[in-house]
Amino acid sequence: MKFIQGQNRNQINLFPVSLDESIVSDNEVRIIDLFVDSLSIKYYGFRTDFPENGRPAYHPSDLLKLFIYGYLNRIRSSRDLEKECKRNIELMWLLRCLSPDHNTIANFRRDNPNAIKKVFRTTVQIARHFNLIGGRLIAGDSTKLRAQNSKKNNYNKAKIDRHIAYIDRKLEEYTRTLAEHDGDNGQTIRDEINKQEERKGRYKDLEKRLKDSGESQISTSDPESRQIVIRNNITEVAYNVQATVDAKNNIPIDYKVTNQNDSKAMGNMVQRAKSILRTNGFTVLYDKGFHTGSELKTAQDLGVETIVSIPGVPSTSQAPDPLFNYEYFIYRKEDDTYTCPQGQILTTNGSWYKERTSSGNIIWFKQYKTRACKHCAFRAQCTRSKKGRLIQRSEYAEYCERNRINTIEKEHLYKRRQTIAEHPFGTIKRQWGFSYILTKEGINRASSDVGFMFIAYNLRRIINILGQNLLKEYLVMLVSLFLTVLDLFRRKTDHQEASVFQKIIWSRLKMVIV
Repeated sequence: MKFIQGQNRNQINLFPVSLDESIVSDNEVRIIDLFVDSLSIKYYGFRTDFPENGRPAYHPSDLLKLFIYGYLNRIRSSRDLEKECKRNIELMWLLRCLSPDHNTIANFRRDNPNAIKKVFRTTVQIARHFNLIGGRLIAGDSTKLRAQNSKKNNYNKAKIDRHIAYIDRKLEEYTRTLAEHDGDNGQTIRDEINKQEERKGRYKDLEKRLKDSGESQISTSDPESRQIVIRNNITEVAYNVQATVDAKNNIPIDYKVTNQNDSKAMGNMVQRAKSILRTNGFTVLYDKGFHTGSELKTAQDLGVETIVSIPGVPSTSQAPDPLFNYEYFIYRKEDDTYTCPQGQILTTNGSWYKERTSSGNIIWFKQYKTRACKHCAFRAQCTRSKKGRLIQRSEYAEYCERNRINTIEKEHLYKRRQTIAEHPFGTIKRQWGFSYILTKEGINRASSDVGFMFIAYNLRRIINILGQNLLKEYLVMLVSLFLTVLDLFRRKTDHQEASVFQKIIWSRLKMVIV
């Protein structure tokens, strides 16, 4: 039986193939090369000035190409990237056969979170240039990415107290045993006592660190990671990644890594979206986890329309008969009163009261009530309180009511939220497998990891929508423009020659922008 035969490994080719000829013209690696070459690396904040003495450093653009290629091909580990540099022909072409060690690779990601953010911004600018971003409807959401910190190495005060109490019980037991049986095993018991004393000392140190930090919990492996509720009552030590996604082509325009829950996240993300889009004429979609009065106020004061899902009313706050729930009480702004379903007027004494919510936020509210409750025939259906019905109106009620009207009138828009906001997370976490943070030691390093995820996602999305040829032409123009500008500043020219170069730059810039 015949089989396809490979070439002889020892055979010498008469016409050797160059490394460039080994990479086909439509290989995605050429897009990565052009994209990074079009960037002003030094302007973005990557370090390019190194001392002349000693071994030369790797240029930041080479390491940036390596990381973008890695994340596009689901390779994040610095050690795996080091291996690929020595055996992957695409990376050999991309880096011109350079093979940095894993420490150099890891340090580059660790030291450049802000510069990596600017590279992500460039992908957004490219998308805007090709009109891939509508800027009219955006959706926000968050996802939890596991940190490099186990639950075992995460502590709050209650957990530390439990450990110390357990150790104290063990110490009492060992001390009692030592007093009763001062025999051959006395030294063993003393060793156990010393061991428990050392453990207690470590927990005391943790207790002091927790108190000094002012935080509610502390992590020992990744100090800024926090135990966060993933869903229902399931928790995980993780980071919370906020993202803002444009609805036109599901392209993220912003991201932010936090260690807090969603309740106070929306306002800042909307402010950032306004700066990025340079307009406030857009609508934002968020789920009920972001429904917080102060955040609605921030967004609406910016002139942004909010459609945020309204959380369900807890059973303890509902009326015995649902027809007497809070939403059926009509507020009159003119005289600052509520009218109940039976037509009775609830008034306020004008005083403001303070309350701390379950999420730790403080809100101010006024109370409304009426004496008519005493003789009302529907009192049992309206309230369980012996004092009658009491309505609380928070300082943010006006913004919540405006959002509620938007949610009802534009329900068709809110139904699109999941398909918009969760599209990037689905690709990044389920398809690419990036469900955890690879780095340790804080939010900044985690932000670098997440930044590369979104750079890779945006580039993949743009390539899939535009095709390689159109994007390649655009990047070639950018590279040509960049090299022309660089050449201008390198030359010591007179005013006339500088004017000629300036005309060339503007002509090429118009070709790119139009």
